[in-house]
Amino acid sequence: MIRTVWLDNPPVNAINPDVIAAIRDAVADPGDARVIVLRGRGEKAFSAGADIRAFTESEGGARAIQQTADAIEAAPVPVVAAIHGFCLGGGLEVALGCDVRIAHVDTQIGLPEVRLGLLPGGGGTQRLPRLVGRGRAAWMILSGERIPARQAEAWGLVEFVFDDLDAGIEQVAGTLARQSRSAMATIKRVLRETGAARDDDVEHAAFEAARASEDGKEGVAAFLEKREPRWSA
Repeated sequence: MIRTVWLDNPPVNAINPDVIAAIRDAVADPGDARVIVLRGRGEKAFSAGADIRAFTESEGGARAIQQTADAIEAAPVPVVAAIHGFCLGGGLEVALGCDVRIAHVDTQIGLPEVRLGLLPGGGGTQRLPRLVGRGRAAWMILSGERIPARQAEAWGLVEFVFDDLDAGIEQVAGTLARQSRSAMATIKRVLRETGAARDDDVEHAAFEAARASEDGKEGVAAFLEKREPRWSA
């Protein structure tokens, strides 16, 4: 099952406490979903940034965005950002926490905070260099320039670009939704725990646990019997 969470704050889906709450509630309790898709409501934007006026803290909700991206990373199911239109500032920082990012071909992506005399405070200076490299991240953050979807794809900022975003969601999220939920949760944990440094022991322990699990046994049996697996959840 694919669960869609809408960033819904017209006209450009600025990140406010309601949007934050919707995301956090979904990733904390996905229900029977195997994958969560984050989408922006309307035609203009995934999200054009933080709605600074909607946060009472003087730091404009940057910490809340940072913690929301952390919660997305820690979710027990994959989270896909399906991006269209503008994806800027805090909106991009939310997307950076997702496991996979796909984008419509007309998407524009950027971190414009420097143009306000500020810097990304929701995790942008930390996650972006790990995806695209220090130099490219420095250019985006120091210049505030936007990059188009195809350039973002070439840089590794988004994984896939589609002319039809709905078809892209069906392809990408649909593929994830067919996998073992327990295996995907373990994979996410291993990737998270070993993101800063290689750890073969963590990987091996996770593999052995998966091999002995109900889904691990079912997956091997299904392969040998040439049938589709029947996952436990």
